[in-house]
Amino acid sequence: MASTYTTNIRLTKQGDGDNANTWGEILNNVLSLVDQAVGSYTTISVGATSSVALTENQGSADQSRSAMLEITGTVGGAHTSIFVYIPSGSGKTYAIKNSVSANTTASDAVILRVAGQTQGVTIPTGGTGFYFTNGTSVATLDSLTTATGDARYATLATDQTITGAKTFTSTVTITGGAVMTSAATFTGSVLVSGPVNVNTVTLTDAASITSSFDAGNTFVVTLGGNRTLAAPTSANIGQSGSIRVIQDATGGRTLSYNSAWQFVSGSAPTMDTSAGAQSILVYSVRSATTIDAVMIHDLK
Repeated sequence: MASTYTTNIRLTKQGDGDNANTWGEILNNVLSLVDQAVGSYTTISVGATSSVALTENQGSADQSRSAMLEITGTVGGAHTSIFVYIPSGSGKTYAIKNSVSANTTASDAVILRVAGQTQGVTIPTGGTGFYFTNGTSVATLDSLTTATGDARYATLATDQTITGAKTFTSTVTITGGAVMTSAATFTGSVLVSGPVNVNTVTLTDAASITSSFDAGNTFVVTLGGNRTLAAPTSANIGQSGSIRVIQDATGGRTLSYNSAWQFVSGSAPTMDTSAGAQSILVYSVRSATTIDAVMIHDLK
């Protein structure tokens, strides 16, 4: 009976009665190939061509049998995408590190595909991941379950964009900048050991000055005439902040208030109306329709 090979990692299966004097040597070779499939680290260089097919040998060492692959080279020069092809018809798992130098354009990518297929998985530049194939397609754990690739359970070494609702149930440490473009809810204590930079929102000067408290906490407006400060929209209970009110170069501008604004003893404050004068209206939201405020004026 002639020798055959296993389906997935192509190990020699000796036939009955074959290799009477060399079966031990062949068995040792099989063990070496198993060692390669379990623990071998292989470097694959890309960049000279648009695609690289991992070598696939029956019963002898090759690239595609390795457990771990590091992809090196460059992409974005002669080709914007480099396709790395793994053998078809064989199930296999890979740990892959992408060390390829890429240009900054979004189209520059290293894409892992099964030979003969047109769909694949992009290996993030500078990333290390776990990939697997059933012989017809290739996938990464991140594409199948958000829990495995969830940023809540990972140390993030590069800029990341987190979309969708996320619940952090333990301490989250941010050592760099954090930019949040929508609402963030914290149900526990928040400790900030460094400075907190608050964006100042410039309000549009008009007969009725409008503001949305969803836009920020700190505002500024320069009066170009006698104005009324309208009730803010999207006011959240407990929100606090300030509005810096600046007289223009002419001065003499007055500011009246919508009834949503509440002041000490029910009296609207007066402010310095000399040219260029600045006053600060400090507020705290009591309810969606009631804003408590005091005016700091005569700032020199």
